Amino acid sequence: MEARLDAVKRVTFGKNEARRLRAKGQIPAVLYGGPATGGAPEATPIAVDPKRLMAILRGESGVNTLIGLTVDGEDVRVLMREYQVDPVTRRLLHADFYRIAMDRMITVTVPVTVTGEARGVKQQGGLLDIVHREVEVQCLPANIPEHIEIDVAELMLGQAIRLRDVATSPTWTPVTDPDVMLVHVIAPRAAAEPEPAEAAAAEAPAAAEPEVIKKGKPEKADEEQ
Repeated sequence: MEARLDAVKRVTFGKNEARRLRAKGQIPAVLYGGPATGGAPEATPIAVDPKRLMAILRGESGVNTLIGLTVDGEDVRVLMREYQVDPVTRRLLHADFYRIAMDRMITVTVPVTVTGEARGVKQQGGLLDIVHREVEVQCLPANIPEHIEIDVAELMLGQAIRLRDVATSPTWTPVTDPDVMLVHVIAPRAAAEPEPAEAAAAEAPAAAEPEVIKKGKPEKADEEQ
């Protein structure tokens, strides 16, 4: 399902402008890609409503939601490239989008979801270990899957499910190595305790810097653009 989002072009930049935008209920953003999505990359500074964008990100498709973006009256279809959030308030600070062509294949990262209770856990006392929580697939923009579902009900101790074991759809093909392990059932003793040094490092406070959630390998966007 396509979501809708309105945007306006920006002509002023810098940290002060970003603060003014946020005070007015908008955030700075950048739209990448030319009209044909195959020529030289273009970067168009825009501003969007963070509440509307956050509602899109919280939907079932998340960052893979196909967005109909209206920029000063021009309608384009885009996907999220990356976004930045405040580490304390979790408010959106900045977002990047890229234009797509509906008839061109794209590569996206899709979450892996697990259903059922593994027999190796229920009957043998094992632990279900999810090794990879997302994989890359190739598809047309209109066919982006919300997730890849794995039924682990019959999984016994020592058994695993790899990407090649997951039934694929005619609308997408895996890009991630088919031999990659997605989930397996392990013995409790195989779950190693963290080393004291690692535990201490994990407890150490980190500096509260803006968190950038990336998708794919985009060019780095400056928040002040």
